[in-house]
Amino acid sequence: MRMISRYDPRGGIADFWEVFRQPNPYRWPILAASAVITGSLIWLVTHETIYAPPERPTVTYITTFADGRTDAEIAARNAERQQVQDALNRLREEQAETSRELYRQLGRATGLDVDAMEARIRAEEEAARRQAAQEGNTTANAPR
Repeated sequence: MRMISRYDPRGGIADFWEVFRQPNPYRWPILAASAVITGSLIWLVTHETIYAPPERPTVTYITTFADGRTDAEIAARNAERQQVQDALNRLREEQAETSRELYRQLGRATGLDVDAMEARIRAEEEAARRQAAQEGNTTANAPR
């Protein structure tokens, strides 16, 4: 409390009043400009914009299946979709094999040893599979 008592505003106010009472033609415009600037700054600092919280979204559920389906109907639909997926996978594999055969023919036509290349690729894939299986076994047997 002692430090606050050393800063007494009475002396500053008395000095201001003495200077302000002297005849000066600009004292009222300066006082008005000072008040406007100070008031504007206070208004800008204290002005607060409050935004309303957003409305809760309305959820619309899209139902593609009939209500009240039985487990048998679900299983039948799943089996049907699985047959379609199997047929698509067979078609994709046939297309991939056709593509590989065309590349084999192109390789043979350009003088490449396609059979040796395929054997090397199969050996590398098998080595990678064994490596992955070995790493899987070591992590599975690692102490915890």
